Amino acid sequence: MPQIILLLIIVFIAWIGYRKFIADAKKVTRQQERLRRERQTGANGTLVKDPKTGEYRLKREDE
Repeated sequence: MPQIILLLIIVFIAWIGYRKFIADAKKVTRQQERLRRERQTGANGTLVKDPKTGEYRLKREDE
């Protein structure tokens, strides 16, 4: 019985690690696609509108 519990814990940790890996890979892919589009159009960054002040600013990397 303890072997089954240990196996389930290992499978659960591997599943969590796999999901984290996939999420990170998608994030990197989105960043690379955004950078490719910026290079293609000659832009220096992406502007986003601040809803509170109504001013535009450069989009941060962590958004």
